[in-house]
Amino acid sequence: MDAPTNGPRERRAPNPQRRSERAHRAILDATAELVGEVGYAKLTMEAIAARAKVGKQTIYRWWPSKAAVVLDVFERRTGTPGDPLPDTGDLAADLRTVLYATVDEFTDPETDRVARAFTAEIQHDPDLAATVTERLTRPNNEAFRERLRAARDAGQLDPDIGLDLALELLTGPITQRWLTRTAPLTHAYVDELLAAALRALGPR
Repeated sequence: MDAPTNGPRERRAPNPQRRSERAHRAILDATAELVGEVGYAKLTMEAIAARAKVGKQTIYRWWPSKAAVVLDVFERRTGTPGDPLPDTGDLAADLRTVLYATVDEFTDPETDRVARAFTAEIQHDPDLAATVTERLTRPNNEAFRERLRAARDAGQLDPDIGLDLALELLTGPITQRWLTRTAPLTHAYVDELLAAALRALGPR
């Protein structure tokens, strides 16, 4: 029988994947905080690296620019762009699910802070605006249009209604109310908006 070993415990090697995940999460958290504090224009990769306690090259390993990092922050908070909308056959219920979630995102203080800083920068940075349109706005709008197209094909909407117009009627008022802070953004408002919009968009 072998004699027991009394030597020091063997140390496990650090898990590089876990360390990489922690760094990735720290960078996104730091970016979200800084965009809210200083705005997109003053945000720098150096500041993100310092806040996240990583080297700048660690950030560039995953993202080519600060715009790419900020866009990933948005995706983490709002879901993958272009995800299909629910389709249970009940258009009002499906839209209610999506628009409730949209209101919840807009009224979350951290998401609101990041979104407002980013939205302000888009107004005078055409390249950033184009990137946001291509990566976020267009896929999300197309997913919404697909759900509306299915409803129109099922006879739940006016067959002559334009899908872009229908999309704007359903989502534009929410964005407007959020941007201008003219009134509370609530689930009750979504219910009121949906009832009015679907009356206008319904089959004749």
